[in-house]
Amino acid sequence: MKMLIGYDGSHRAENALALALNHAKPFKAAVVIVTSLQQSPTLQNIDIEKAQSELEYLRTPFNVEGIECDTQVSVSYRTPGEDLVYFAQENRISCIFIGLKKRSPVGKLVVGSTAQYVILKAPCPVISVR
Repeated sequence: MKMLIGYDGSHRAENALALALNHAKPFKAAVVIVTSLQQSPTLQNIDIEKAQSELEYLRTPFNVEGIECDTQVSVSYRTPGEDLVYFAQENRISCIFIGLKKRSPVGKLVVGSTAQYVILKAPCPVISVR
């Protein structure tokens, strides 16, 4: 079993990490923590290095518990939601954990949501965490 955690540095993503840690242990699942950065003229190498450093730090509790944990910073022209779904398809992910921001019905129409896209398009179950 492979679990994917979509991480964006938010409080909701921290909650998703904690829940994934609790689920990975009994299932002896491998975990992949992914941060998706959208390619743009303003994206700099320092941004990518910072994200990689943060992800390495996030591996610690998984390593302490003996859970296999990989990290990846994905840089592409896809949106973060598209990128996470693509990663899940390409890597045969069994379950995705993602933080969920509460939005009003109008907010969902006006502004797209990474979590909403992943929930609707993922090839596997998605556990959303607030």
